[in-house]
Amino acid sequence: MATTDFIAAIELGSSHIAGIAGRKHSDGSIEVLAYACEDSAAFVRKGLVYNIDKAAHAIRCIIARLEGQMQHSIAKVYAGIGGQSLRTVENQVSRTLDEENIISSELVDQLCDENRDLPLADMCVLDVAPQEYKIDNTLHTDPVGVAGQRITGRYLNLIARQSLKKNLEQSFEKAGVKIADLLVAPTALAHAVLSENEMRAGCALVDLGAATTTVQVYKNNILRYLSVLPLGGNNITHDLANLKIEETEAEQLKLHYGDAFYQEAEDENATPATCLLDDGRSVKLRELNDIVGARAEEILANAWNQIQLSGYENELFSGIVLTGGNANLTNTETLFRSLSHTEKVRTAHSIQEAVQGERLPEDGRQNTLLGLLEAGTENCCVPEKPKPSPEPEQGSLDLDVEVVQKPEEQKPADAENSKGHKTGSTTSQSQKEETKTGKQEKKTWFRSLFDNIQKEMIEDSSDSMDDRKH
Repeated sequence: MATTDFIAAIELGSSHIAGIAGRKHSDGSIEVLAYACEDSAAFVRKGLVYNIDKAAHAIRCIIARLEGQMQHSIAKVYAGIGGQSLRTVENQVSRTLDEENIISSELVDQLCDENRDLPLADMCVLDVAPQEYKIDNTLHTDPVGVAGQRITGRYLNLIARQSLKKNLEQSFEKAGVKIADLLVAPTALAHAVLSENEMRAGCALVDLGAATTTVQVYKNNILRYLSVLPLGGNNITHDLANLKIEETEAEQLKLHYGDAFYQEAEDENATPATCLLDDGRSVKLRELNDIVGARAEEILANAWNQIQLSGYENELFSGIVLTGGNANLTNTETLFRSLSHTEKVRTAHSIQEAVQGERLPEDGRQNTLLGLLEAGTENCCVPEKPKPSPEPEQGSLDLDVEVVQKPEEQKPADAENSKGHKTGSTTSQSQKEETKTGKQEKKTWFRSLFDNIQKEMIEDSSDSMDDRKH
């Protein structure tokens, strides 16, 4: 890709708005060219933009910072959409043919279009994940080319409130930024974090965000279930603020001393561990982590319940993957294993592909943003305008233009190189000399003819006078 070729993406999360620009290389790696991040708590709540003016201002700031780092203008960006109202709904569409025939791609497209017309009150379909197609009595993932008379398509629709999409689009429109495509952020995250083997064998992805927790289930490389819980890391911070401290200090306590599965030493004579607050007070780690552990257990228990509701809890042969900023809480994996009785639990702090260029912290917070960048396909750079070609000076001869001249003044056409120029010049001079000689000869002949006529007239006049005298 050229220097001016890049993909740009923006994610409006509940805790921060982040923008990124980078390239995708042929080996699958990603090169980060620019990155910018700002706080979004003042205009985003649980994934929903509630203050469009502030969101538009933040988007303009992110774009300006990205352009300043790259020294190139951004024409459009990929935007991620997600939030509390995002969920999946199953639907089936059937069609019976007059006789047994081969299923065509046109028929499959018609079924998909009919599925999108699903009546939803105050909701809209953001994306569709086809499940299987039942042709007569057999199931197929790819029905095109299969013979049958009756086909039933099963679809998993990703839906959300219309206000979620509308407010997001209005924010970008007010910011004067064109959206290249609106991508469902959780699915972009899943394709960046999960391996192909995990998605095929069966895997649940739990994204522990600041204000929401998103649960996805994959089996046979197909999304089977998605739901968003209105619980996140901010709930832990708010609970710690009940210790009569500011939320900023509570957040720091959570990051430095928080433990989701805290176990204190059994020695009764040992001095209880404490942490010092900014106002000089000390808090026992046992008391602090009783608060942290209780809220963390509530979040993870609800996430496990959603996996059970999906119906795939016994088919997740690749286990469970945790990601997101709240997954950095100490012993989160241990607590989830204890709740789900599942041993295969891992935390994804980064995406599957290698990331080059500007270094990003590997804490899981940028995984969704990198997923949006990886999902992008169009060049987001403003194309450079071609420079106008300089006009030829007056009096100069453009050799590419054919000049039509009078026959007696026509010059030779061979003038493409220096040798040709010399030959053409010599030939032209010779023609001029021949033309001049021809003109002189014509003039001499005409003069001689005129003199002879004049002489004859004089002689005739003299003879006439002589006849009169006689």
